[in-house]
Amino acid sequence: MVCCVLCLGVRGSKSFVDGEHYWEIRFLEPPLGTSVMVGVGTQKALLHTDNYQFVNLVGHDTESWGLSYKGSLWHNGKSKPYCAPFYDRSTVIGVYLNLYRGTLSYFINGKCLGEAVTDLPHGEPLYPMISSTSDCTELEVLHQSCRYLTLQEKCCLAIARSLKASNDAAGLPLPRLLQHQVQELRVH
Repeated sequence: MVCCVLCLGVRGSKSFVDGEHYWEIRFLEPPLGTSVMVGVGTQKALLHTDNYQFVNLVGHDTESWGLSYKGSLWHNGKSKPYCAPFYDRSTVIGVYLNLYRGTLSYFINGKCLGEAVTDLPHGEPLYPMISSTSDCTELEVLHQSCRYLTLQEKCCLAIARSLKASNDAAGLPLPRLLQHQVQELRVH
């Protein structure tokens, strides 16, 4: 997929409600302009602004979270430093969305930069998003993959979320392996 946008955002057509999702975006030219963003957002996230405003659109409102090519994370119109800027043509941005934990992480050229967002809304459908203020930004979607928890893993996650203290798993009438899995989920 190659897209050309002018002060607009593009939202994927498929939402994610649960699971772990990973996709990569490659810059086919060096990022230019005020803003080029990669991230996620809800159905209500802004896809354009009025009055020809040049803003960091993904992350401009409370409905989206985005990484700028200048290295800052954006959400609700506020930014914080996250990584070094990336200006090179063919830079590959990996996006890892873990909806079981409510986290969003980024990769640059295969190197994990760590968790960027740790409090994504649970149960709210999220969509992959990109935005740009450049006349013609060319991006390509590369690899995409997803993983869903098994029924056993979902049960352990539900138990872990219901426990008040992290050591409560040891007292549950479960096999040791399951107690260990629940304990590990409590730690994270």
